[in-house]
Amino acid sequence: MTQPQYIILLGPPGSGKGTQAANLREHLDLPHVASGDLFRYNLNNETELGLKAKTYMDRGKLVPDDVTIAMVLDRLARPDCAAGALLDGFPRTLPQAQALDAALAEGGHAISRVLNIQVPEEEVVNRLSGRLICRECQEPFHKIYKPFETCPYGKCYGEHLYQRDDDKPATVRNRLKVYNDQTSPLIAYYREQGVLVDVDGAQPITEVTASLKAALDDL
Repeated sequence: MTQPQYIILLGPPGSGKGTQAANLREHLDLPHVASGDLFRYNLNNETELGLKAKTYMDRGKLVPDDVTIAMVLDRLARPDCAAGALLDGFPRTLPQAQALDAALAEGGHAISRVLNIQVPEEEVVNRLSGRLICRECQEPFHKIYKPFETCPYGKCYGEHLYQRDDDKPATVRNRLKVYNDQTSPLIAYYREQGVLVDVDGAQPITEVTASLKAALDDL
């Protein structure tokens, strides 16, 4: 029986993980398991784990690792993940990575490959701080890469564009600091295991996709 393939996508905010996950999902024929989607699913459906997470969120506290890990493992136990999964946004910390390894090892499985999308900090700031959202249709635009011309839905005009607080330069730099603080040990952890591959995320999107696929060719 073929071993399941568990692929992890690492990269700072703005590195294009979501775009690349969509491309790789088709290439690998594996489900895309994103931590943000899992939280929304469990909260919206008021699952036991979602309700537990909400008790912490309502108090302005971080959701404990054991709750987050339980959500991920519950998702990986579903039939569509029998052949593996493409993990995006999890693990975020070394304890989460160690817990995931331990859980997979119980079934005789392990992480197959960790793809580390590297993008220089200033490039990330430029990418995210240039992002604008339309208040009317929620269509995303970008000052450089996707300037506003006309709304594809015919609903909005240039004056309807606004910048989310998360995309303001100072906030972006703080998000990068949090990412670097949490992820540096995680990168070293997977590199030591021999499963991590660095990929230049500053390339054009199609070239990043090609590099990621090449890093998976031997699986």
